Amino acid sequence: MPAPLKAIFFDVGNTLLFPDRSHILAPLHQQKLTPSLEQWHAIERKTKKEFDEIIKHDGRSDRSFWYLFYSHLLEELAVHDDALRDALVDATRISANWRDIRPGTRETLLRLRRRYPLAVISNADGKIGDVLTRCGIADCFAAITDSGLVGYEKPHPAIFECALRGMEVAPEQSVYVGDMYSVDYLGATRAGMQAILFDVSGAYRESGLPRVESLAELEQKL
Repeated sequence: MPAPLKAIFFDVGNTLLFPDRSHILAPLHQQKLTPSLEQWHAIERKTKKEFDEIIKHDGRSDRSFWYLFYSHLLEELAVHDDALRDALVDATRISANWRDIRPGTRETLLRLRRRYPLAVISNADGKIGDVLTRCGIADCFAAITDSGLVGYEKPHPAIFECALRGMEVAPEQSVYVGDMYSVDYLGATRAGMQAILFDVSGAYRESGLPRVESLAELEQKL
């Protein structure tokens, strides 16, 4: 039996906020190329499976995920342009470009906050707190741990340990909600936390792991 839950920690990217695709993919749009959301999710599923196999064995940071993602996307679009791929990767790594928020996010977080203290653990560029503020949800969290400020990235246990100390909660009494198995799920569970995958694209639908596809589903599960 899992320990009684006393705190919920969230990832940001692909969990609370999603990439502003219209902005990030502007260089593709200029070439009359407009990948659909279905294409985006299909590439995400493919990349996550590939990347999980790489990172879970050597524990590296997740910096190369978007390199793989855009390599696959451009290959599908029959575009061979390394400079374009690198520009897309760089744009996606800027936390300010993650500003697409699902309807009802704030309302669900406020309901959850009445039951549990909430916090954030994010691999970002030191500015994720500002992004959450601009998106209107920063005040939902008691603490925000940004790898750009802490100096460690998930799945390194140090970033989870830092966040847990800040919230004064034991790892086994905490759950981490994030979208990537090798970075979020394994990182959190290896730090002693419970974990749930936030799996909008369906990459882990057949995995048998704890997963949800929305905050509403998470609220029901908890």
